[in-house]
Amino acid sequence: MLRMTKFKIILIIVVLSLAVIVALQNKQEVETKFLFTTITMPRVLLLLSILTLGFFIGLITASVLRKKTGKTK
Repeated sequence: MLRMTKFKIILIIVVLSLAVIVALQNKQEVETKFLFTTITMPRVLLLLSILTLGFFIGLITASVLRKKTGKTK
């Protein structure tokens, strides 16, 4: 049990360190064209928003598929 807790803490530290490195290296402004508008934002904000959108799409898809097969928790 203790080994798994240490592993999780180390994994969280590594993932957060990588996220900080990505954030520091992607501070440039980028233009994003969406439908009829152009949005200017830092690249790291664009990456985080796409990551969040993908996460929620995955959650919704998993819940719909789970409900469809009848495997609710």
